Amino acid sequence: MKKTFFLLSFIVCSCVLFAQDSYLVLTDSFRNHYIATHGVLKKEEEKKQLRFYPIQEKYKVTASFKPAENMEWFTMETSGTMKKVYRVYGTVTFTINDTVNTLQVLQAQQLLTNNEYKDYLFLPFTDKTTGQDTYEVGRYIDLKTTDIKNDKVVIDFNKNYNPYCAYVSGKYNCPIPPKANALAVAITAGEKKYHVN
Repeated sequence: MKKTFFLLSFIVCSCVLFAQDSYLVLTDSFRNHYIATHGVLKKEEEKKQLRFYPIQEKYKVTASFKPAENMEWFTMETSGTMKKVYRVYGTVTFTINDTVNTLQVLQAQQLLTNNEYKDYLFLPFTDKTTGQDTYEVGRYIDLKTTDIKNDKVVIDFNKNYNPYCAYVSGKYNCPIPPKANALAVAITAGEKKYHVN
């Protein structure tokens, strides 16, 4: 009986460790691809200045999704002179660091006319690290409408990234996260502030 118990415990522990290792490998692969195909930083010397928090699976959360009742378009402020048009597609609610959080998920009007990106959703946010360890305007997460299943969506903060304005000022029109998307917790995951020697 004891042998059976220990064997089952070993199998369960092994499965958990394998799942954790698989997640780390997949997320690290995602990060390496992000660095390799960076939209602004092209030189290897520049890419070496990118910094990230260690990958932590606790920052991958399953959130409840609630569709927006009033999906009117609105003009969103950006870091440049050009404003962009979005609408609230819905809200996500999740618990992280023992705190319940709610964020607005946005949809870009411009992308709806592009077959490749028409399913894309946008999750900009700020948190308690903003302006300290992370970029002062905020960070972004990409989602798709197909990610939402049975009113649930997985949000992986390990995959958040900086807007282009974090690397080059005055050239891009990066959406500024709305006040509704200011988290009251520190998200020590994903990309940190761009470091220049």
